[in-house]
Amino acid sequence: MSEHVDLLIKHAKYLVTVNGDNEIFENYSLAITDGKISHIAPTSELAHLDATQTFDATNHLISPGLINSHTHLAMSLLRGWAEGVNLQGFLERVWAAEGAIMDEATCQLGTELGALEALLSGTTTTLDMYLNPEATHKGAVRVGLRHICGPIFFDFPGLDGLEWHQRIERAQEWSDVMAAIGGPYIPTYFMPHSTYTDSPEHLHDVATLAATFKANIHLHVSETQAENDDVRSRYNKTPTEVCRDTGLLDLHTIYGHGVHLSDSDMQILAHSGGAVAHCPGSNLKLGSGIAQFKKMIASGIKVGLGTDGCSSSNDLDMFSVMRTAAHLVAYTGTPSDVNLTQIIRAATADGATAVGLGDRIGSLEIGKEADLIAINLAQPHLTPVHNVEALLVFAAGRGDVTDVWVAGKQVIRNKTSTQIDTQDLITRVNTRIQVLEEIK
Repeated sequence: MSEHVDLLIKHAKYLVTVNGDNEIFENYSLAITDGKISHIAPTSELAHLDATQTFDATNHLISPGLINSHTHLAMSLLRGWAEGVNLQGFLERVWAAEGAIMDEATCQLGTELGALEALLSGTTTTLDMYLNPEATHKGAVRVGLRHICGPIFFDFPGLDGLEWHQRIERAQEWSDVMAAIGGPYIPTYFMPHSTYTDSPEHLHDVATLAATFKANIHLHVSETQAENDDVRSRYNKTPTEVCRDTGLLDLHTIYGHGVHLSDSDMQILAHSGGAVAHCPGSNLKLGSGIAQFKKMIASGIKVGLGTDGCSSSNDLDMFSVMRTAAHLVAYTGTPSDVNLTQIIRAATADGATAVGLGDRIGSLEIGKEADLIAINLAQPHLTPVHNVEALLVFAAGRGDVTDVWVAGKQVIRNKTSTQIDTQDLITRVNTRIQVLEEIK
């Protein structure tokens, strides 16, 4: 007796589930119905399915979409703008460029560009902190990305020109704004920039408001030692202690970076149920340091992986992030300390939990939303396959991703967007950034 499904992905060479047992199946098929995974079984057992569409996954690996747990997508417009500098030099150079071009329309344009790069490279979800979040969300949704964003908080008007009371007012309206734009499901987030750009009094205001709206929190914490020193000189506390004492850690909070967390900081964050977005590529490029990936996990912190923005890391390649994270574990310890399952989970299932979506995405399991990618294995650099996890972390790259689905919708087909005209986007970007020539 036949059973209808929307999509049948059949004959997958490998199905990397990242489920609770981290199972990897061979010669399996997967079906999607109403945007969710409805069947996972050996191909022979799904012959009874009547599918509206089919995808032949012969010689392909199917895995959950990757989750970028800290980025600034619109900064794709500033790739290569600030080179050979540390974080402070980077900020000084980038803020000048942002002041010249980053109005709402440009934020939307830059996010379209970043979202497309992310999807083409196998990333299906991003936690994106940037100016004009309503505009950035419109851009990301247009391209098909699951795009987590939220209102930004600074003590000062900043590049968006908003006073503090205006930031609070926008946050109060945020749920309605997101509902009007639509797109794949995302949790509610409020995003104070950091403990050095937001006073403890204002952070307490954000925490109180977030509790009212059941919002999660994302902010930069302990990215550099200079940041830690600055915050301690002001408040005689670490950034994590400021987060705790202002009430932020009473909510689900994910730090961006967390490079210089002390043992005590880790204990505080772990006790709160908090998470860290580990951005090894950006941290190395800016000379910020090396986060203690293994130690954070051992302390009970849920750790995801992130790229940071393109103007610091220069790309949105989560395969590169996985590889760098693994290499740093070996460098700071020994090669035997590298747990490939742990690295992959940080980019998928654990990353999903870190951003507050662990019950919906991050693994291939029946009932979860169908955010998944197909990787072409029929290539010299992916042949032969002796260890599937090693292949994903050390051999595969973003150029190997052929097809991408978000909430069951195919947004990349044969390395091409199904949502927008790529050449038109490139033309619009190149036209807009010409103004930057005036401030070089």
